[in-house]
Amino acid sequence: MAFNALRKPVIVCLVAGLTLSACGTRLNPFNWFGPARSVPVEAGSETNPLIPARRASVFRTEREEVYLGQPIAELSDLTIERRPGGAIVRASGIARVPGRYEAQLTPIEAESTGERLVYALEVRLYRSSAGTGPKARRVTVATFLTDQELSEIAEIEVRSASNALATRR
Repeated sequence: MAFNALRKPVIVCLVAGLTLSACGTRLNPFNWFGPARSVPVEAGSETNPLIPARRASVFRTEREEVYLGQPIAELSDLTIERRPGGAIVRASGIARVPGRYEAQLTPIEAESTGERLVYALEVRLYRSSAGTGPKARRVTVATFLTDQELSEIAEIEVRSASNALATRR
């Protein structure tokens, strides 16, 4: 008996939903945004259109992140590996003490020229009381350079606190 009482409202809602979805009115949820149209793009934009802009927020303060790393004690290896679309610059070094984190290849702008690219292998260190060997203090960092970035570069140099390694094309 309860099923017969609900059958008519269910059928009415089903027919109304199918009718509204088939029509071209604003009541149809599929028509709320309308068809897509072409929009002109501003020429000469300095920003990359594929990277979204950061939204302003009450909870986020916009400030420049300053990297507080120090040059690694000794640089042990530098390799350039060709990959589709560019190359991977990989550098390895040994830190003075264990407890390194946030290692990175930092570009040195003042000494980089059009044909020469200079990096510093830097790490952030925290004090650790455990004495360990050089294998536990080893750090390896890599960065990817595109073919466009490599087109004018003939030499890549990576520096540490005590030495530097360079490779040429």
